[in-house]
Amino acid sequence: MRSIGKFFAGLWHGLDGLRRFLHLVLLLVIFGFVVGALRTSIPIVPKEAALVIQPEGEIVEQLSGDPLQRALQQAQGLGEPQTLLWDLTDAIRSARNDTRIKALVLDVARLTGAGQPTLAELAAAIREFRSSGKKVIARGTVFMQDQYYLAAQADEIYLDPLGMVLIDGYERYRMYLKGALDKLGVDVNVFKVGAYKSAAEVYTRTDMSVEDREESLAYLNSLWASYQQAIAQARGLPPGALARYVDDLAASVAAAKGDSAQVALDAKLVTDLKSALEVEQDLMDLVGENGEGSFSSVSQKDYLRVVRAEKKLRGDGKSLVGVVVASGEILDGEQPPGAVGADTTAQLVRSARLDDKVKAVVLRIDSPGGSMLASEEIHRELEVLRESGKPLVVSMGDLAASGGYYIAAGADEIWASPATITGSIGIFAAIPTFERTLGKIGVNVDGVGTTALSGQLRLDRPLGAEARTFLQATVDRGYEVFLGRVAEGRHKSRDQVNEIARGRVWPGVEAQKLGLVDHLGSFDDAVKAAAKRAKLAHYDVNFIEPELSWAQRLALQVKTGMIHVFFRDAGAEHTLARALRRLGPLERELERWNRMSARDNLYAYCFCAVQ
Repeated sequence: MRSIGKFFAGLWHGLDGLRRFLHLVLLLVIFGFVVGALRTSIPIVPKEAALVIQPEGEIVEQLSGDPLQRALQQAQGLGEPQTLLWDLTDAIRSARNDTRIKALVLDVARLTGAGQPTLAELAAAIREFRSSGKKVIARGTVFMQDQYYLAAQADEIYLDPLGMVLIDGYERYRMYLKGALDKLGVDVNVFKVGAYKSAAEVYTRTDMSVEDREESLAYLNSLWASYQQAIAQARGLPPGALARYVDDLAASVAAAKGDSAQVALDAKLVTDLKSALEVEQDLMDLVGENGEGSFSSVSQKDYLRVVRAEKKLRGDGKSLVGVVVASGEILDGEQPPGAVGADTTAQLVRSARLDDKVKAVVLRIDSPGGSMLASEEIHRELEVLRESGKPLVVSMGDLAASGGYYIAAGADEIWASPATITGSIGIFAAIPTFERTLGKIGVNVDGVGTTALSGQLRLDRPLGAEARTFLQATVDRGYEVFLGRVAEGRHKSRDQVNEIARGRVWPGVEAQKLGLVDHLGSFDDAVKAAAKRAKLAHYDVNFIEPELSWAQRLALQVKTGMIHVFFRDAGAEHTLARALRRLGPLERELERWNRMSARDNLYAYCFCAVQ
């Protein structure tokens, strides 16, 4: 027995020793990630360097998901990369008076898209940088439409001799699903107010309605005119020159025997034709070498870490203009970044109201709308903010339509870009039923109920007459509430608002004429207006976001690092990831339909994306 006891005692000590060893290994691994996180958070800015602005993916007002989710998606090859607009503008504006930064390099090859108001915000920051006398250089092999908008802001634009500038204007094409739904036996019952409220037409039509075609062409033409004006001003082109370049592009390239780069140079869209190596040498002559055969440079991400750390160390204690970003679809409850959650956004507004340092608030909106109830909950919290005496100024980005306009209407001032898409004041409800789908496989539904409404709202039966009357009345009331919110906020009568509402979409330049917005201008203009209302001569701008403790931020960095290491060589580009990306527009439409789950089934939503 004693020998058996010694055996188990030895076994226990051995296992305990192994446990301690593995625990030590785990601590060392975590320590390594912590040290790595700390080291990567302290980059160095050379004494003389070019700041490289290299946006990746779509430029957005707010990154979707938390850092952990983004790292996981990126490691698995899922999702699309995003770059935060405010990171770009903050870096460029900080570099303007930074003696370490001698030039700005624009590399837009990885930029996949951005709305014109977003591009205009970034272009304004680039122009401010140029006003310091420092040079801005853009380089590229191919400049697509959004990419060229930014490149055009540079002092010098260099295009590869085998490259091109491909601009094709704006379009709006939608996938109409009625044919597919009919084959599946799905009936989508839509109740709406407003002849121009076309959001649900993708489920009820096979083509674009006359009203949708009319309003779409109107704001697309406005966007195209705004784009041409911006490029002509940046490049010193005569009126109509860009339109002629686009209209004649096919014939011009054919006449040049396929030399698209030369056609762009002849049209004065670029400064010169140079290879990447030639541009690299020019930059080395301008800012010096980095000792590794390239020019001395710092990335926007590294530079921003440094300047923000320096700003925190200064800690001047100024009053604040708080910024709450409402970016994405408006949904009920709490939502992650990239969506506008009723509870989440209301809490951010509340924290701004209760923070004594915050003297005024700018609500930055980039949203097509969504749930009417969620929009109303945010509107109520904004009203309490205004009643507290703090000014509220709205700044509209690419899109502030339908529910996005609902939450804007009560502000003290509304600022929009000329190219902002706004309005779309209207309501709809949509309920799919699947009785025909079930009938195709021989399933019938029958039974009894105790009231006239019993069973009328089931998804496996057709909607009854009483249910239809009930839903339309609910939608009609929702529209009247919407009109009332706008009338009160914009100091108009109900009928005056109804004349410009009915679900119609307006570009910012027209919205100002109609009184839906007060001023045309940038985000910075809106911030200055808020500060003026709060009588602030000196202030800082603070984006109000959910607070994370130092330990939570460090834990996120560690976990993010682990994810990248784990997936780095794990074949992340697997078949599923590629297949999901190929689903493209259809997947997004189905996801949007799935997200439309407001408790009252009323939506203030605008399907008005532009490409």
